[in-house]
Amino acid sequence: MQLSPYVNFNGQCEAAFKFYEQCLNGKIVSMTAYAGTPMAKQVPPEWHNKICHASLVAADNSLMGYDALPDRYDPPKGFYITIGIKDPLEAERLFGALAEGGTVGMPLQKTFWAVRFGMLVDQFGIPWMINCGEDA
Repeated sequence: MQLSPYVNFNGQCEAAFKFYEQCLNGKIVSMTAYAGTPMAKQVPPEWHNKICHASLVAADNSLMGYDALPDRYDPPKGFYITIGIKDPLEAERLFGALAEGGTVGMPLQKTFWAVRFGMLVDQFGIPWMINCGEDA
């Protein structure tokens, strides 16, 4: 079994996935706009270039997302995308990259369970946790 977060955006999916591709050292494997799909008839013309499905692979993980129509968009709440990592330097790099233009809720720091742990909401409104420890 594999669990994969599927996050929604308010028209910023393409920019977010290009940002995540850089931050996560990943690769966008799919980026489909509404235009040219059967869904194009269900969205306003100004939404045709927005993304109906995107998929990114980083290491053995995948992240998926789309642009929800404005009347169907709900800002993310009640979850964090958590990244477990063993290298403290990579944890610091990743946290700094994802925090760019976002809001840090808990700076990356040593805790009783981790060498480094931090929480942030990125510039696209997606909440992240970075957990760096020996069992990450």
